[in-house]
Formats: sequence, structure tokens, C-alpha cells
Amino acid sequence: MTRAEMRKAAAKGGRGKGANRGAAAGAAAAAAAGPGKKLLIDYPRFGKTGVRRWLPSWKQWLSGFVLAFGCFVGLVFYLYQTTQVPDMNALVNRQNTIYYWADGSEMTRKGEANRQIVELKDISPNIQNAVIAAENQSFRTDSGIDPKGMVRAVYNMAKGGETQGASTITQQYVKNAYLSQEQTLDRKLREFFITLKVNQKQDKETILKGYLNTSWFGRGANGAQAAAQAYYGIDASKVDICQSAMLANLLKGAAYYDPTNPANKERAEGRWAWILEQMVKTKAITPEERAKCTTFPMPIPQKASSKMNGQISYLVDTANRYITSTDKTMTQQVIDKGGLKIYTTFEKDKVEALKKAVDDVKAANLDPVKRPDNDTFVQFAAASVKPNDGALVAIYGGDGVENGHFDNNAEVTGVQVGSTFKPFVLATAMQQGVLTSKDADGKPKRINADSRYLSDDMSVIRKVDGSPVIGDDGKPYRQKNEDTGKRGYVSLRQAMQYSYNVPFVQLGQDVGNDNVANIAMQMGIKKEGLAGTNTATFPIGTSTISPIRMANAYGTFAASGKAAEPYSVTKVEVDGAERTGFGKKDTKVALEPAVADNVTDVLVNVAKNGTGKATNTLGRPVAGKTGTTDKNRSAWWVGYTPQLSTSVAMWREDPSKHQRESLNGTAGQESIHGGALPTDIFTRYMKAALANEKVVDFPTPTPVGTEVDSSGAPSTNMPTTPSTEAPTVPAQQPGQPQPGQPQPGQTTPGACVPGVDCPGQPTPTQTRPNPGGSPCNLPVVCPSQSSSGPPNGGTGNGGGGGKPPTGGTTPTPPGGGGGLQGSGQ
Repeated sequence: MTRAEMRKAAAKGGRGKGANRGAAAGAAAAAAAGPGKKLLIDYPRFGKTGVRRWLPSWKQWLSGFVLAFGCFVGLVFYLYQTTQVPDMNALVNRQNTIYYWADGSEMTRKGEANRQIVELKDISPNIQNAVIAAENQSFRTDSGIDPKGMVRAVYNMAKGGETQGASTITQQYVKNAYLSQEQTLDRKLREFFITLKVNQKQDKETILKGYLNTSWFGRGANGAQAAAQAYYGIDASKVDICQSAMLANLLKGAAYYDPTNPANKERAEGRWAWILEQMVKTKAITPEERAKCTTFPMPIPQKASSKMNGQISYLVDTANRYITSTDKTMTQQVIDKGGLKIYTTFEKDKVEALKKAVDDVKAANLDPVKRPDNDTFVQFAAASVKPNDGALVAIYGGDGVENGHFDNNAEVTGVQVGSTFKPFVLATAMQQGVLTSKDADGKPKRINADSRYLSDDMSVIRKVDGSPVIGDDGKPYRQKNEDTGKRGYVSLRQAMQYSYNVPFVQLGQDVGNDNVANIAMQMGIKKEGLAGTNTATFPIGTSTISPIRMANAYGTFAASGKAAEPYSVTKVEVDGAERTGFGKKDTKVALEPAVADNVTDVLVNVAKNGTGKATNTLGRPVAGKTGTTDKNRSAWWVGYTPQLSTSVAMWREDPSKHQRESLNGTAGQESIHGGALPTDIFTRYMKAALANEKVVDFPTPTPVGTEVDSSGAPSTNMPTTPSTEAPTVPAQQPGQPQPGQPQPGQTTPGACVPGVDCPGQPTPTQTRPNPGGSPCNLPVVCPSQSSSGPPNGGTGNGGGGGKPPTGGTTPTPPGGGGGLQGSGQ
């Protein structure tokens, strides 16, 4: 019997009639046959029962480990022997990176790397020491491999997290000179074996020389010699201690540590100081030498490439930003090394039309010679996006690198958007409703553009519970309009038309600023561009959003609520192989179609009859909104047709100070508003960009929400007394109602605020009732006593009651009143 048969016979023992006889017969047969044969590998284990049969013996464990280890050693030996160190000369023959227009024609090419190979003796010891102190302090004694760093990088790649670069100078040198910048397991393995060979065959001086000649320092500079020339205009042999620490800074990432970018300066100075301290720690310099570096060595201005003139440099910058943010392995260093083909969404004719529109408006309005204090340092930015697609077809980034303007204005952050933010507030109220009124199922009641809000200048802003918003000065906050008149209650449509601040600051309280921020982000605004929502003035544009993002977000209105992610690159090829992940993404529903179309209807009225009526000469349906900010520091127009959404911004900024200057007096005007130069640029550009496009109407909006008037609004059937007060209108302010013309909305003469400036009235404690009630049973406004301004006749910020509450941006307009002085337009 075989062992299997013996086990079966034993298992049957005692069962059934004749079991004993079967067992005895089986035992006799087994005795006659002798013991069973063991297998070559005794598994399952012979003579064991139960779980023990399946547990390997210690000999088996040991044998398995020795076998696996032997295979691993053999594999490592094989890979080491078969890995070839590539020819470093191939590095010098890298191909250009080529950029293409949307129609497939070549836009420009770059990548003739600024690389000068020099001997180590021609590179200042200061640079050598600074790089070692910053990057790999054990360089001269280590084996060239950082096992922990390698394992960490492989682990991060395996779990799909952020990858980390090589830790040693030798590994970085191998990556720079012999490999691509891909973060893959295959490349990590090849890096490991090439590093072993390089470290075995080359001495430390040769490795350091190779590293310093192949490292990327930004500004298109590969190697220390090219970097010294690019940043300081000197040879690498002449770089001093202070400059060397700055150059070593750049190896961490030139995009983040080039101090000529204002956003990088503080970061760059901090790391520069740290590197100097590390140089002292490694005894590369003495504390006395370190003490001489008291002033940060700012680099010289960047030199422009002739192939990057005009708008080309900004188009390339925008495409590169999109690539590096979409594919984390595609760093700027990878792009600069060459061998890429980048196909963009930019349409040459539209880019040229946008530039011409800006140039023509500048030539017609600005005279720096005649008005040097007002017409210098004027900056423009613009972006144009296809709605329901996200393709960026044109941008205006500045005067051109050939004129010393290197920053890409189309990507600018730090310029407040003003009243162009108000449509997001209205959209939130239509989509999510106001917290001050509930519908039948207890949810916030959704409103429409006929809802009426108080628009009087210097009105107190109320929370949802009816209590006043308290400013930083501890007094009720009063919001200022650009127009100082007392307009009373106007519809939100009219408030948008004439860009009154008070209704939208109050509406922000009623819907919740956090809800407004969420809607804006759903429409494509980045969170980092939004100001703090705990500031009362958040709804009127304290946020600093780039022109590209503003144009794209308004495109959501044009597309009936469908939000598209903006993109500037459709395809990227690296050494002939296409990379995935670029191009148009699926749209998502950010707003209900009815909501988006109703907001568009309101903005069509702005463009036709309000602050944007200069667009009427375009000759086709246009929707949009003007924006002007605190102290007239910026002016915007963001508008769209069904085919194209375009934003235009302007501001003044002294490049030596990197601070915004007022536009008051620019172009010979008392103040610049969004309805002036920005709208003019928009109209000129859109005429050319849409010249061959058919005229398309916006969708007819279906009803949305109901009329929900704010507290204190008089009944619609109540007789009203027209205001006899002529509006105070700033000079050159387009679209604002003029004296003698019919005025919008109803007037509430002599309105006062109980508990604030109504004589003999106690401070209200009840919550705000539902809108539409009697005008005198409310804690917000009682039409009884006249209030011509702030309490006590003050002219300070809100007359002693007007600083916005802390949080985010809290602009304080000149002459008091709180809020954004200029965002009324």
C-alpha cells in the first residue's frame, strides 16, 4: 500500500461491519510492503499529522533562505555586469523642446542649453563647499549610495505618493548625466547600478566636477559656469562665499528659490542663511567669514532670449506650468533638458488680436512722458477661454521679456478682483438659498434677481440673526458704496447693474460666505486664490484670483453651469513617446442650468445698460461684470459670449517695490474703473476674435427661485417717494445712473438702524423675520428718522462703526465707510 492508501485505511478503521478485519488486512499488507518512500523534498512532511505536516522544518526554512539569497546575489551580479554606463557626451547633444500653436504650426523652440563644461579648478571652491554643505555633507567619505533614501523613494512610488530625489551627490550626478528624470522603479534600479559603477571607477573629484557641470540651476543654465554667468554675470571661478550659497540654493529647485520672483524671496533668503550655517558646521568657512555675508546677494536681471519675445515667453510659461502641475514627473528641469514636443491650445490669431487690443488702448490713453507719476508702471493682463471646453486660446502676459517684463501677468495672484466676484454671490443665493428665509421643507429659500436689498451708502450690515456685524473697532460695521446716494431698496438685478456694494455684502451674510466660496470653487476658482470668508467684504472681491481662472469661471455661466478645467496643452511627446493625462477633461455640473442662465441674464443687463455698456459696440450679446478695488488699485472686466469668455485686468505696480499703486490719475482720469480701459480692451479683442463667428444668443432663462426681499423692504404695492437727492457719481464712471435720469429701485427716505442711530430705540434682540413683512417691525431698518451718514457725524471708517471684522483682507477706504472703496464698479 502507498502512504496515501495506508492513511485512508487507517481513517476507515473501526467504521462499519468488518472494519477490524479491514484494518488488520491493511496492516498486514503494509508490513509485507515495508515503509513508504520519502519524496526528494519532504513536503508535506512524512510521518507528521495535522498542521505539523504543512509547517516546514528548520532545515527547509534555512534551505529556502539560502536559495533565495543566492538567487538575489546572482541577479544583482548579473544586472551589475550587464549595466552599461552611457556616453556622457550624448548629454551635450540634447534636442530642443518645440512648442506648437493650436493649428499644429511651430510656435517656438527652446533647449539649446546654456551649458559650459569647465574643469573643477575653474569652479570656485566656495561653490564646491556650498554645494556639498547643502546637498551631501558626507560626500567625500560615503559610498555614493543612500540605501534609506532609495528604499524610501521606491516605497513612495509603490504607494503612488510623492517621489523623492536622490540623496547623494553621486546619485544626483548619475541622474543628471545618464538618466531621464522619470520617477519609475526601472529608472531607480538603473540609477543604483550605474551609481555603483561610477563610484567604483571615478574618484570624488571627477564625480564632483561632473555634478557641477550637469546640474540645473534655472534660467536655462546647466552647470556652475553657466549659472554664475546667468545670475551674476561672472565666471564660476570668481563667485564669492555669499553668492555661492545663493547658487547652491537653486539646486533645491530654481522655480522655488530664484529670489528674483517676489514670491520666492523670503524662502530663498531663509535657505541661503541655512546653507551658510552648514558651511560653518562643515568647517568650509569660518564664523568670521560667515559674518561678512550680511546682505543677501540679489542676482542680476534675467537676460531675454530673442526666441521668447512678445507674448511667446508667457505662452511658454503657461504651458510649462500646466505640464508640471498635471504630471509631477515632468519638472521644469525635464522640459529644459529638451527632447519634448508640446502641442498647445493657443490660437495665433487670437493671441495677436489680444496683444493689439492692449497695445492700441495703451497708445490711446497712456502718456508716461506727460504723466510720469500716473502713467508709468501700468500693468495689463488678460485671458480668453472656450466655455464648456476649458481650452485657453489666448493670454496677455505683459510688455514682453525684451522690455524687461518677465512675470506672466495672466497667472498673476495678488490683484484683488473687486466686484467681478459678485456674480458668484448671486449664483449661490439662487442655487442654495438665503438662510434668512425657509421654504416649506425647512431649507433655505432660493431667491431670484428681483429680490430687493437695501442699497444705501454706509448701511449697517446684519448677520442672519439680525444682530449687526461688528467691526474691528467694536462698532457695527457700515458698508460703503462707490455712489454715496441713498437709493433705498433695489432689486439684485439693479444692484448688479450699478454695482452697489451694500446689497451684495448683506447677501453674503444671508447666504453664508463659506457657501459662496464653495460655489466659486465648484466653478473653477482655486482655494488658494480666495480671501478669508470671515471678512464682511468677502463678497465684493477681496480675493486675488488669476485672470485665467476668472475667465474660466465665467465660462461656467456661459456653458449653462458646466464647469471645465482650464488647459493649455493638448499633447506632450517625450523623445517621440506621448505622455498621457493632457488635454480636455470631462466637464462637471457646478450650477443648475437655470441658475447659470439667470445669472447670465443679469450680467447681460450689466453689459447692455450698466457699468459695462461700452461693450454695446461689439454688436452681439455680451454678459459680464466690471470690478474696481480698494483705493482704485486695480480695475477689471470679465465678460463672455456663448463662444468665448475673456477677462481683462489692469493695475499699477512699481517693479522695484513690488507693491500696488493707485490708478487714480492714470490716463488723465480721476479714477479708473472696470468699465473704462479693461472693457475697451475686451471689446476690441472680441471684435477681432469673433469676426468669423456667427452671432449666437444666450439661452432664455427659465424661472428660478422666488422674490425674497431683505428685511425692511417696503411692500411692492406701497407708494414710494422718489429720492430728491442727486447721486454722487465719480468722474468717468460708465454705466452709473446720472443726475436727472430715472433712478433704479425704491427709496426709503430717512432710514435708520435701531440700536445704532434711531433715537430712543433699544438695541434689537429678536431675529430677522421673514422678508416681506411690515417695514417697521424689523431689527434691520426702520423708515422713521433720517440718517445722512455715520453716527455722530463722523467721517472715519464707518463714522466710528465701520471697520470690517478681522479675517482675510480688510480694506479700509479713504474717507471712511468700511468695505472696498473701489469695488463698486
